[in-house]
Amino acid sequence: MELIKKLCDAYGPAGREDIVREIIRSEIQPYCQKIEVDRLGNLIAYVPAKGTENIKNCSKIMFCAHMDEIGLIVTHIDNSGFLRFTSIGGILPQRILYQRIFFENQTMGIIGVERKPDKPEPPRIDNLFIDIGAKNKEEAQKVVRIGDIATFNQYAMIINNRLAAKALDDRIGCYCLVESMKRIKKNKDDLYFVFSTQEEVGLRGARTGAYAISPEYAIAVDVTRTGDTPESPKMDVSVGKGVAIKVKDERFISNPSVKDKLISYAQKTNIPYQLEILEKGTTDATVIQIVREGVLSGVLSIPTRYIHSANEVCDLQDIENTIQLLTYVSEEGLKRR
Repeated sequence: MELIKKLCDAYGPAGREDIVREIIRSEIQPYCQKIEVDRLGNLIAYVPAKGTENIKNCSKIMFCAHMDEIGLIVTHIDNSGFLRFTSIGGILPQRILYQRIFFENQTMGIIGVERKPDKPEPPRIDNLFIDIGAKNKEEAQKVVRIGDIATFNQYAMIINNRLAAKALDDRIGCYCLVESMKRIKKNKDDLYFVFSTQEEVGLRGARTGAYAISPEYAIAVDVTRTGDTPESPKMDVSVGKGVAIKVKDERFISNPSVKDKLISYAQKTNIPYQLEILEKGTTDATVIQIVREGVLSGVLSIPTRYIHSANEVCDLQDIENTIQLLTYVSEEGLKRR
């Protein structure tokens, strides 16, 4: 839990991933030959092919998980010291009401909502505010400025073999990449582990990372929604029933050969898996697959409840299943040999 807690609790909204990047860098340094940070802030780790006599015919495989989380950016400070804001990434107002938040300088606040007793209505971003305890505008401006970005102030914890935390989307994907790097014994291909930036605001880091690497194959690792809570949308993915292998989402269709290879590997190693079709939402794989002349791409997803809230929930065994499958893919490759 120590690394998971560090990653999930860390401040790291889109465009401000520095703290998360340094946590990951310190963990993976002994397990790769080279680490670099590109101009957009992606952390790219290279693990060359080893333990095989056929290195000349090896492929490039890119694994990708995004470091950023959703956030709130200050747009106005009123005379009473309350902060107005807009969203960075997909914010649902009903999921953030009365939650604690914190800024990069550790200033804390609570999200409140305007109340009109004669006209009750669902919360909207434009009638929410942040209360940092300031008495007036001048006091608020001493600690917060226009353009400052906040994220949820929540701490990772275990609930009956389930993990609850902010930013599981997608720090838990980052964790899976880190742990799989540690377990690789010999790999037939050149591996590139990309911890990408600004996924929540347009899949930006993955695009530049994939362009620089120009891989033949790619696997994105992210969370996915579930259909296992009361009155949830009908979706055949549940927490605790295994890693989800994506078939399709709103903007991405998995390459059939990659999808089938992932399924065959899961079956061969007796790793529980589910097939995922996500009607709304997507992952970094959407942009990776169309870089340069195209990349054969797939996605492994960790089933997660309450996505884009302060308390996302996934299962510890699903995390382990994802790491095991990633490790096997890393060692065996995706090429039809």
